[in-house]
Amino acid sequence: MILSDHDIKIALKTGKIKISPKPDLDLQLGSCSIDLRLGNSFRVFEHSRVPYIDPENSALSEDVTKIVRVAGKEPFILQPADFVLATTIESFELPDDLLARLEGRSSLGRLGIVVHSTASVFDPGWRGKVVMELGNLGRLPVALYPGMRVCALTFEEVSTPVDVPYYKKKKAKYINQDNPIESRLSEE
Repeated sequence: MILSDHDIKIALKTGKIKISPKPDLDLQLGSCSIDLRLGNSFRVFEHSRVPYIDPENSALSEDVTKIVRVAGKEPFILQPADFVLATTIESFELPDDLLARLEGRSSLGRLGIVVHSTASVFDPGWRGKVVMELGNLGRLPVALYPGMRVCALTFEEVSTPVDVPYYKKKKAKYINQDNPIESRLSEE
């Protein structure tokens, strides 16, 4: 069952779902979702430095990507056919009986911006910021501004609380992330 706006407000008020900083519900709450805002950190791929990406290479971050931080009200320009990782301003925590799904916003999709390519589910027990996989499928660059509403979370109940929530997994690669962390596929 997907939580309605009414249930999301109750979950936020009781602390069942924790979002920090506290969202502006008048602006960010939808009928069955809550919008999150774009942060100022982006992990960009330096595709001209290496001939290919090797997911077994534990030095992936140093070899292939770098962090770019946008200052003040400056935009991050997402070029056509480019792909970056980005964070939200908000971090959130889920209880052991709810999962969250990341959804893109239609207004950005209509500009050619996809917000996630695969990683749309946050397991029960998740703690941290959203790291989005942003891509520009269009033919023109698009300015993305820190603070703009960039994605939405929906929340779903699972049938029972999970036995091993994300924060208790021994190999939880992205627990408590607060920056656009590179792929940790080499840890598997």
